This record gives sequence, C-alpha cells and structure tokens, in this order.
Amino acid sequence: MKKFYITTAIPYVNARPHIGFALEAVQADVLARYRRELGEEVFFLTGTDENSLKNVQAAEKEGIGPQMFCDRNAKIFYDLKKALNLSFDEFIRTTEKRHFLGAQKLWSACRQEDIYKKKYKGLYCVGCETFYEEKELIQGKCPEHQTAPEVIEEENYFFKLSRYQEKLFKLIESDEYKIIPSTRKNEVLSFIKMGLKDFSISRSKERAHGWGVPVPGDESQIMYVWFDALANYLTALDYNKEGKLYKNYWPADVHVIGKGVIRFHAVYWPAMLLSAGLPLPKELFVHGYITSGGEKMSKSLGNVINPFQLVEKYGADAVRYFLLKYVHPFEDSDFTIEKFEEVYNADLANGLGNLVSRTANLIEKNFDDKIDIGNDREFNLEEVDKSIEDYQFNVAFQIINHSISLLDAYIDEEKPWELIKKDKDQAKRVLSRLTDRILIIAKKLKPFLPQTAEKILKQFTARKIKKGESLFPRI
Repeated sequence: MKKFYITTAIPYVNARPHIGFALEAVQADVLARYRRELGEEVFFLTGTDENSLKNVQAAEKEGIGPQMFCDRNAKIFYDLKKALNLSFDEFIRTTEKRHFLGAQKLWSACRQEDIYKKKYKGLYCVGCETFYEEKELIQGKCPEHQTAPEVIEEENYFFKLSRYQEKLFKLIESDEYKIIPSTRKNEVLSFIKMGLKDFSISRSKERAHGWGVPVPGDESQIMYVWFDALANYLTALDYNKEGKLYKNYWPADVHVIGKGVIRFHAVYWPAMLLSAGLPLPKELFVHGYITSGGEKMSKSLGNVINPFQLVEKYGADAVRYFLLKYVHPFEDSDFTIEKFEEVYNADLANGLGNLVSRTANLIEKNFDDKIDIGNDREFNLEEVDKSIEDYQFNVAFQIINHSISLLDAYIDEEKPWELIKKDKDQAKRVLSRLTDRILIIAKKLKPFLPQTAEKILKQFTARKIKKGESLFPRI
C-alpha cells in the first residue's frame, strides 16, 4: 500500500492558537483525508514547539514554571483536533523524552566537520528565535515582529550551511525538493544565490534558562530551538530507535508551513538532513497569512481571531469552508466576521444546505419507496481531485459550488413539484438524477467538510429519505 506522510509546522505555545494555525491544520487535514480516500496509508503529524525562549519568558511573566506552562498550553493546541474535526495520527511535543533523544541523535549524525564552536556577536529576535543581519531589518526592526532585535554576544556551536549552498540550489531548482508555489521557490533560490552563511545552532545554558535539549557532549549548551524543532518530523516517527514508523514513512511527502518559517524549512532543514545523510522531504507547501480587517493579526492590536469561538458559534465545517474557499492557498487573505457571516448565508445556508433540503423534502413528501440511485454516469467532478493535488482548495470549491448552482437551476427548470401531478415517473427520474449528483458532491466534500458530507451520505442512502434538520441554519 502506498504511504503518505504529511506534517504541519509546530507552533510555539506562548499564546493560544489563532485562526492562522487553524488554516494550516485544516489544509493539512484535507490532504490527509483525501489520501486516505484514495486508499493510501497516511501518517498525519502535528504538535507543539515548547523549547523556545519565548515560552520561558511567557511562563515567567505568569509566575509559573515552563513545564506547567507548556503542559497547559499544548493541551489547547491538541483540543483543535475535536474543535476543527482534524484527523491527525500523532501529536508531538518537543518536551517529550523521545524528542530529546531523537534531536540529539540528529545532531550526532551530522558530519563532524559541519559543526564547530566560535564566539560571535549578532542581532537576535526572540519572537522569531533567529539572528538577523542589519540589511534584513526594516527600519532597524525585525520584518516579522516589528520589534528591535537585541544584541547578543557569546560562544556557541555553528553549522556549516555555506558548504551546502550549491547542493541546495540544485535540489530546489530541479524540484527534487519541490517548493509550492513557484513564487516561494524563486524567493528561496534568490536567498541562496545571495550566499549562505553558517548559522548558530546552540545557546548558552544560561541564556536558554536551562530550558531545551542539551547539546550532546556539552552540557553547558542548549540546542538552538530551530535545530531541535525541525527534528520533530523525525522524532515523532521514533527516529531515535529507527523504529517501524521511521522505516515506513520517512521521508515526508509534504511539509505544510506558513511563509514566515520558509527559510528554516527550505534551507536549514534540508542542509541538516544532507549533513546527517538522511533522505530529504519531497515537497514543501507554503501558505500565506490571514490578516484581520486588513492588518496583521497580533495580540497587541487585539484583532486575533479565536478558532474555538468561531466553531462554537458557527460549527466546524462552516469554519473549514471559509478557510478553504476564501483564504487563498498561497497568498495573504483577509478575515472579518462580517465577511464570514455573508459567506455562510450565501454559500452554505442558501447554497448547499438549500439544495439538500429542497431535494430531500420533495422525495420525503412524494415517494415512500427508495429513489433509484447510481444511474448517472455523466457527472464525476474529477477536476476536484486535481485541484486538491495542486493545493488549490479554493478552486475545488469553485467547481463544487458551480455544480450546486447548476443543480439549483435544474430543479427550477424541471419543476419536480409540478411534474409529480402530471408525470410521477418523470418526477422520480429528475429526483433520482438530483440524488445521484448530490451524493457525488457529498463524496467530493469528504476531505473538506467531513461532518456535512457524512450527514448528506446518510440522509440520501437511508431506506426512507427525509428532509431532516438544516445543514446550515441561516444566521
């Protein structure tokens, strides 16, 4: 059986999950569910990044220990599974023993000549957990967090990234390590062309507050959070023991990430794997950000959208629908509650919900026996599969929604409620055709809106088709 290994990036637990991470989790979930529908053996991984300095600082601010802080917040991220109906198979926490052992094994597996110790001074952004060069700053501030970086001076271990410049360029240019979309691929190639510099892969134990994965053979140093965090894609597979999961699933088929962490995944990560003599992942799918009312989401602006609250009010599938249809898979997109509610009513309540309700109601009122199904050979919606494989979730929904509009037009044209009085057999044929097509739409919706798809499939394959409750009650 074909194997498929998919991962999300692992978010820091210094704050509650917002809609941006919900987007990534839902995109990955669609890809995982789609592959399972194809009969593939899927392993879908997500988790939390807990060894960063920003987590320690957030815990100190609250006056609690970092472990207690991480335990509490990691649970909130895990709870997205139920809230958004995610189907992940494993949830890795970087404070787990298997992760520590696996990250240390990866460090030790890297070529000895690729890791060396030196003193240095640099500009460090705690928010990104990364060093920046002066020229990368925007008006002296981190481009990602708009905060001034601190000047750090100490002796740490470095990784010889410069050695892998040519090799990485070839791997990415040839799509051996494929970056999607091509605009992001070109950004990475431009970054590599500018010249890769060796990067620091450890922090003094003192500066890390003793929190994180100790460097093998040097207890005075803690691994740089990005070195240990990236290793999660291996450590969750029991890489430390080179167990069954590792043998079955590595290399990853696709890493799903946001554009803010592209450098780590497109440059640092493959270089580390090359140094350790491990196979590279096959694809890197990079999504954009969700803005809120035209501005980047931030706690200080108070415009962060809480996915749990959205799900509680509108339901998981309504939230999944908006994220997949109205958030562009590759570019930044805006979210407002007003737009969300408008889309909910137009597409879900008046669109899919209304079509299902109208059809089921006509069948329930006029046909006691089961409607004939499975006779429509013209309708297959194969383009939906192609859109998923190209990561174009919004296009998949354009196809599905167009089909729903055509079926609404077909009902209005055929007027089965009038046909029933004149020609019941013809009315039954019309409703059979509608049922067939609704069932095909429901099957195509399974990776996207799993609960809704399941309800429709049950409703239209039951011994007696009934109108039932509205799938999406109008707001």
